[in-house]
Amino acid sequence: MSRNHSLPQARIRSGSTRKQLSQNFLTDTRVAARLVRGAGISADDLVVEVGPGDGILTGHLLGNAYHILAYEKDRHYVEKLRSRCADDRRIQVYHADIREITPPRTPFTVVANIPFAASTDIVRWCLAAPKLTSATLLTQREFARKYAGDYGRWTRLTVTQWPTVTMELGIVVHRDYFRPIPRADAAVLRLRRRAQPLLARRELRGYHQLVELGFSGLGGSLAATLRRAYPASKVRTACIMAGIAIDEPVGFVSPDRWLSLYQALS
Repeated sequence: MSRNHSLPQARIRSGSTRKQLSQNFLTDTRVAARLVRGAGISADDLVVEVGPGDGILTGHLLGNAYHILAYEKDRHYVEKLRSRCADDRRIQVYHADIREITPPRTPFTVVANIPFAASTDIVRWCLAAPKLTSATLLTQREFARKYAGDYGRWTRLTVTQWPTVTMELGIVVHRDYFRPIPRADAAVLRLRRRAQPLLARRELRGYHQLVELGFSGLGGSLAATLRRAYPASKVRTACIMAGIAIDEPVGFVSPDRWLSLYQALS
């Protein structure tokens, strides 16, 4: 039975500047298989693959997904993958930059070994896609740890998205499993859209405004920054209720405490 996933066309913005991004290709098929298994792909899933290169992940994805949209910037690998999959209707290969592509209009997941230099842009593309259900992104280990809060610090992007999207650290992949060998190890950053958001839609705007305010300080504590917009007594009470120390820097406040802070200030 055929399914209509409203597949997008590879639409590129005219006049856009295409940056040359370094790509470190995964070479171990066991790691590739483990990464795809960890993504939890099912036979009904539409998968977007970013930078498939020579297709080491693609082969495993084809054995699990319903359909794959592969976006590759290097024409050499585009032609190679198109030739390899010429008779397979489960995959479409585009010569395109994922950052300049309109996301699918139906639920989809992303599985990719992404260019380290474009990691932030690709994460933001995923988060901005309304129909994204999850993303399994193999990227630089330090990057994955940063956005998953593994250093005990939290980025503004992670905190902002927390009511609707989780960011978790996945498997670590040693740098020797790539060619060319990068300077640092890699790791999986896993994004998952919550089936049930932690805040009602009508509350998200207020929450986002609070996070923007909190991260707008020039140093010092989160409480000191909040006192620019709220009475000192209200800030103190809300911080106590959320378990936030009065002198605690903004980066050390975990997402769950941000939610408690928002509810207390509201």
